[in-house]
Amino acid sequence: MQAVVLKGYKNGYEILIEPTASFSEIKAELSTLMEKLHNDETSDRTKKYSFNLNTGMILYTAEQKQELENIFADYPRFSIHKIQSAVLEKKEAQEIVDSTTVHVNGDIIRNGQDKLIHGDLLFLGTVHQGGILRATGSIYILGTVNGIVCAGHENNTRAIIAGNLQGAQQLRIADLVDIVNEDQKIAQADQTSALFVNDLHALAVTQIEQLKTIRPKLFIKAGGF
Repeated sequence: MQAVVLKGYKNGYEILIEPTASFSEIKAELSTLMEKLHNDETSDRTKKYSFNLNTGMILYTAEQKQELENIFADYPRFSIHKIQSAVLEKKEAQEIVDSTTVHVNGDIIRNGQDKLIHGDLLFLGTVHQGGILRATGSIYILGTVNGIVCAGHENNTRAIIAGNLQGAQQLRIADLVDIVNEDQKIAQADQTSALFVNDLHALAVTQIEQLKTIRPKLFIKAGGF
């Protein structure tokens, strides 16, 4: 069985790598393939070609990927677009799980402390003045918040903050900030309120029951109906 197989598609080229082959076999056959393509007199020598490398169920190390890159470095007309596999690194898999999970947290966040949660957060604890609570997703507040709350950390403008928003010093979603005591709309909000980024890229307050219209995917993600 060949260790390396070239496939052509309408939108480009893919090199399939046989996962049962040894890495030395793969490098040798890849070098032979590149040499053959380089010497092909029927190809357009002014055109550059980019290949996807599909490693199947094998996940290569950074060093192995660099060795494959080095083979292509000898042929300026050819390059690797991306190296992809059918498996994920543990860290990447954990990040996906975190980003799709609603985490429950009951911490006490004191002045000077900064808590970051990856994914959505159901917060049952307390944030004191000067404390910062962050989440990369949405934040649902059932606890007490007198500090800073930041949803959509890392620029997720689809995130929301829902719950009792009255006591917070500051509310943030992505790059947008509202200081609660300077915004009468938010200062009068109660536990049925939600803060979101509207179509004008500005923070706006609504009632929680309106979220199904404004952010319908929130209910699908959480399993609601």
